[in-house]
Amino acid sequence: MTQVINHGGGVHSIKVPIPDNPLGHTLVHLLDTDRGPVLIDTGWDDPEAWDTLTAGLTGVGVDVTDIHGVVITHHHPDHHGLSGQVREASGAWIAMHAADTAIVRRTRASEPGTWLAYLAAKLATVGAPDDHIAPLLAAREKGGRMRTLPGLRAAIPDREIVPGELLDLAGRTLRAIWTPGHTPGHVCLHLEEDHPANLPGRGRLFSGDHLLPGISPHVGLYEDPDDATAATDPLGDYLDSLERIGRLGVAEVLPAHQYAFADAAGRVRELLDHHEERLTGLLALLAEPLTPWQLAERMEWNRPWEQIPYGSRNIAVSEAESHLRRLVKLGRAEAVTGSEPVTYVAV
Repeated sequence: MTQVINHGGGVHSIKVPIPDNPLGHTLVHLLDTDRGPVLIDTGWDDPEAWDTLTAGLTGVGVDVTDIHGVVITHHHPDHHGLSGQVREASGAWIAMHAADTAIVRRTRASEPGTWLAYLAAKLATVGAPDDHIAPLLAAREKGGRMRTLPGLRAAIPDREIVPGELLDLAGRTLRAIWTPGHTPGHVCLHLEEDHPANLPGRGRLFSGDHLLPGISPHVGLYEDPDDATAATDPLGDYLDSLERIGRLGVAEVLPAHQYAFADAAGRVRELLDHHEERLTGLLALLAEPLTPWQLAERMEWNRPWEQIPYGSRNIAVSEAESHLRRLVKLGRAEAVTGSEPVTYVAV
């Protein structure tokens, strides 16, 4: 299978594999600039991923040591994982939005067991059963930092992506657009140049995970163990960001997964409709009081709840929480006073 795609106009993408993940790969984009090639995302920190990335670069006549800079759409390990290794090999700078850089710093600095204790407590408050929480407590008792978790040694960026501003890329016009929702600091990158195939519209958009052709990205609560009281609204952020992207009128979207596509506005409408339908469906479920865990059990996923792996259940309940947070903010649901763990009901 071809690992490199030439999108024209000095833009290539490399399919970098993600180990043991149904997404399959991250599309790492290579952008030619007058100061040297720049990567948009880097892929998972894994030997096979590194070999695929460097082989893909070689296939278009670029050595990894030639990389001038790395622009990261968001901090997740399938995007930021290899950034440090690229910087070590080339001396490249790494740029990221400040909100996601803060997460990278916090993750690297966290004390052993802090995250496990926080997650166990958080799952208890949303009504997770004891047998789901027990493995986290056991790992904490062993003093485990779970060193296999991705992101514990992610590279700290040395440049900040400022929303609305052009990135400092010689000979290119690439503007950062802040699109929180999937992460607090997710950015899309608008290449404000004529499309090389003259497709109608305003340039091309590197959309990261924000806008994908056939997947609705995960939108869960933003996690900060040091500030558990922060009332974030990630789903509201995501929907607002989607509408902003839909108004750009880009000719083509170059996402970080799946494949390039046109009609960004049409895809935005599909996603807005999808989330509205999901919120409406959740209101029907909330005819009776439910904890976030009970709601997640009843929601529609890509497989029955009994078949969802352990870690994915944590992600699912976080997504249920983000939808609940949105419904509460809209005045369409409310917490039941005195319930513990807290339950929610439609208003």
